[in-house]
Amino acid sequence: MDDLICGIDEAGRGPVIGPLVVAGVWATPRQESLLAEMGVRDSKKHSARRREELARLIRKHCTCQTVTVQPEDIDALRATMTINQLEVHLFVRVAQSRRADVYYLDAASTDEEWFGSAFREHLGGEAQVVSEHEADDRYPVVSAASIVAKVERDRELTAIAAQLEPRLDVPLGSGYPSDPRTRTFIKKWLQRYGDLPPYTRRSWNTVRTLRREMEQKRLF
Repeated sequence: MDDLICGIDEAGRGPVIGPLVVAGVWATPRQESLLAEMGVRDSKKHSARRREELARLIRKHCTCQTVTVQPEDIDALRATMTINQLEVHLFVRVAQSRRADVYYLDAASTDEEWFGSAFREHLGGEAQVVSEHEADDRYPVVSAASIVAKVERDRELTAIAAQLEPRLDVPLGSGYPSDPRTRTFIKKWLQRYGDLPPYTRRSWNTVRTLRREMEQKRLF
């Protein structure tokens, strides 16, 4: 029997708005060759339209599993663990849905060795674990997981924007703190409603800073 491999990656680690999505893709060697033939790469190197097309093909030919964690749950979990520990926890949750002989991880920590060791310890068993930075550029099965995770998060963010933007008539943006549109959206929401928008990660430093700035402006 061919070895079964699993690639795991995430989308949405850094945003201040929207969920974190972790995806796993399981493949045999033949299926991984098919992924390479499809031209899968790190999700950031594909257009949104191409990601959607590839995600459909990946789901058609491979077993996929996603875990989506909403902002309020991220905030609750961050009270007891770091973001790196949270990602290990979520990668393991995905991996537990189906066995694999080798797990390829796009290490969500500056210390890729620690990330792989923590994953292996919590998962248990004898499976081989390969934990590397930019694994989504090296292994087609991780590229596929990157695409599935990104498409799922984008769908969630589109739904959030459709719900919130009409209440402010301002674009939500990407949800990332580096996006001026997102920062403007949060500021204007605070001005109008006196609280942070729904789906905001309140534990993020950027959010706390923006809120402080708005409160100080009110004092003057």
